[in-house]
Amino acid sequence: MKNYTITVNGNVYDVTVEEGAGSGVSVSAPAAPKAAPAAAPAPKPASVGAGSIKVEAGAAGKVFKIEANVGQSVKKGDTVVVVEAMKMEIPVVAPEDGTVASIDVAVGDAVEAGTVLATLN
Repeated sequence: MKNYTITVNGNVYDVTVEEGAGSGVSVSAPAAPKAAPAAAPAPKPASVGAGSIKVEAGAAGKVFKIEANVGQSVKKGDTVVVVEAMKMEIPVVAPEDGTVASIDVAVGDAVEAGTVLATLN
């Protein structure tokens, strides 16, 4: 008999696994889940003075590299952030000319499609 702790959709379960003679594996779990551990920290709010033009992730992934700095001028199509998804590097570009007002992510952050990565003025 082995005991495991498993998290499913934020619910934590203690599970006991017993090997039955010739009948495979049987699993028993408690009727109600335990309290889940503390949630991950909330995303960082945009910087004070953030711009009105949003630079958003086109796909879910992980921030691989930040190409632009706050205060830097960028042209439409210039790479601002690079997101890695499925071992591919995807440049996220400025939607129009402007000045970088805020960078709202850090290298290594997990992001979803539509997440605001930076803002421009």
